[in-house]
Amino acid sequence: MAIHFNGIFGAADFARVIKYYRKMKGMSREELALISGAGKTAIYDIEHGKSTFQIDTLFKILGALDIKIAAIGEYKVEPDFD
Repeated sequence: MAIHFNGIFGAADFARVIKYYRKMKGMSREELALISGAGKTAIYDIEHGKSTFQIDTLFKILGALDIKIAAIGEYKVEPDFD
């Protein structure tokens, strides 16, 4: 599965996605930590919207949940003719 991002994608959005897919796979945080190599505390923090985390930890978690990032922050810039 892939996550398609449109616009700004913040920590709260990551939290919802990770928690949703972890539960969908029937995994506890402890199981996800074991499979991903990320700490239980890091998983808890990310799932609760903590805005500072190691990007490699996030990728470990996404990999363990089989989530691929298809696009990050697709921005559309409109010309300013004023």
